[in-house]
Amino acid sequence: LKGNLEIAVAAAVGRGEPLDHLLLHGPPGLGKTTLAYIVAAEMGVNIKVTSGAAIERQGDLASTLTHLKKGDILFVDEIHRLPRTVEEFLYPVLEDFTMYWVSGKGTAATPLRLAVEPFTLIGATTRMALLTGPLRSRFGIVFRFDFYSQDAIEAIVGRSASILGARI
Repeated sequence: LKGNLEIAVAAAVGRGEPLDHLLLHGPPGLGKTTLAYIVAAEMGVNIKVTSGAAIERQGDLASTLTHLKKGDILFVDEIHRLPRTVEEFLYPVLEDFTMYWVSGKGTAATPLRLAVEPFTLIGATTRMALLTGPLRSRFGIVFRFDFYSQDAIEAIVGRSASILGARI
């Protein structure tokens, strides 16, 4: 995961473009949020953090999106908790960085279109099965987090003990 992400970040930085949208999934407590902050630091951009449960309406998301600068990262934790109407509003934003919505009702309804700065969405979820196919398909990079194996834990503990001069 680390090697693949290093290549993707280096390529995006080299092109002067935002990183492709990134989906991180796996059990809680394995560093998905931490990795989002690391990606922002490596890209040299700002990160805006929110939760799928905190975005109740399209307007909540629209407000956040209009304040992003080119290349910024929007991190949505628990992205599987986005309401379907918000999720559908997000599709064109992720594809062509354009928001579409209708102001007013009936014959007074006016379609509106607003461009947003190109950004990277990093979504994190512990419940991958709850994400819809259309939302999953909009992420160019998908990484699964897993617990360390017994061998990996032994190597980490051994290395740390060596650094600390501790006997184990």
